[in-house]
Amino acid sequence: MICISVTPHSRVLAKVDLFNASHQGDIIELCIDHLVKEPDFKDLLSDVSKPVIISCRRKQDGGQWDGSEEDRLMLLRQAIVAGPDYIELDLDIAPKIPRFGKTQRVISFTRLDRPEYDIDSVFEEAAAQHADIIKFRWPTPTLEDVWPLLAAVSQRRAIPIVGQGLGRPELTFSLLGKKYDSPWIYAALEKGMEDHPGQCTVNELREIYRISDIDRKTKFVAVAGMGPSETATLQALNAGFQDLGLNIRCLPVVINNLERLAKMFDILKIHVLIANSSLGTRIQPFVEHCEDTDRRTRYLDTLLKQTDGWHGYNSLWRSLAKNLELALQHAFGQETHLNQRSALVIGTGGTSLTAIQALRQKQAVVSITGPDDKVAREMAETLQLRHVPFQSLYDVHNDIVVLADPEVQPGSGRLQMNPSYFQPHMLVLDLSHLPEEHPLTEEARLRGSRVFDSRQIWHAQIAAQFRAITGENYPL
Repeated sequence: MICISVTPHSRVLAKVDLFNASHQGDIIELCIDHLVKEPDFKDLLSDVSKPVIISCRRKQDGGQWDGSEEDRLMLLRQAIVAGPDYIELDLDIAPKIPRFGKTQRVISFTRLDRPEYDIDSVFEEAAAQHADIIKFRWPTPTLEDVWPLLAAVSQRRAIPIVGQGLGRPELTFSLLGKKYDSPWIYAALEKGMEDHPGQCTVNELREIYRISDIDRKTKFVAVAGMGPSETATLQALNAGFQDLGLNIRCLPVVINNLERLAKMFDILKIHVLIANSSLGTRIQPFVEHCEDTDRRTRYLDTLLKQTDGWHGYNSLWRSLAKNLELALQHAFGQETHLNQRSALVIGTGGTSLTAIQALRQKQAVVSITGPDDKVAREMAETLQLRHVPFQSLYDVHNDIVVLADPEVQPGSGRLQMNPSYFQPHMLVLDLSHLPEEHPLTEEARLRGSRVFDSRQIWHAQIAAQFRAITGENYPL
């Protein structure tokens, strides 16, 4: 079930939000700590057709309540008298508010600094306070932080447990919680109405992450990162899985530590990882098998668990190599090898490494630059390339320019790139955050540069990843 959190500031908007939420969710959480004036609970609950949880969180617990503790306790007691389906009580105040009527008690434990690992002690203390549901709530910036929350929810206990992550990576727990039968998971009604920064909306859960399709038998494909590129990849793969009627869905994850990753994936039965530019440059130690051509790129974006261990591939390199010939013909006629043509790669991440390998294969003379001159210089030395200081890129002639750093901004500042750099003779490849287009790419197009539609590269990459995962052709 999906519990929609509503965070109104006025009593009038509270009724509107409750009405709208009742048509989109299974349960509604009314967060009264956001209200400016004292609510009329009987009136608020009179027209609501779904079960309601009333909560009032202190700022120390991530809420907005700035009144006295005595007033907060009084407000919670008044809420119980109105007869909501649930009342959420912090573990430390639960002894001060006795059970009343048929309202069920959600005893909540929150910490904002780290996960809680002593689940059993907290559970026993909450059970002693006549809990009907026990709730754990803490930040979940990485998969490791999600892990104890998932362990708490997935274990069979005498009293049900719900969990709530804080921050955008709460998504990881929400989707896993749906698979492993969490009593409910949380979502915001819409953008701007989040209970905490980054909270996913109910429409995002359904339309992007397809949470309604997830059940106990769903197989997850882990997609590292939660930015626009990663989300686009996730959406494209999910659409393909659904089109072919496959019970496979993507799970967005944030991965920092690789030490426990294999064990966690084994427990979750995750056999595929799609790595982003950040993770792909440091994932090789996790992989047991990798072809030399992929290893030389120093970047892996597709990992598959097989009977003999994890295999790593650079699907971006394959799709780039496949489309580079088309790009060259687009820019330079029938020329398919670059010989002494000069190419400048802007960026130092995984996509930059991949572009360098593909350009070298075509015999181009490759240079590298980036806003962080130290990192770019070290990368040039390692790969035996020419380093171009970022401030000096306007002084060198290049036939091919590869945009591979999404952080580079157009402008005339010291760490910005002046769009006047682009010339009509140039071939421009934008790999910065596929499938979206960098603002500098449009500037290059306006100045007559030969801009290759990099979405073709992304389409080929998605198709290759889909085939590796499913053995089926991607339904374009």
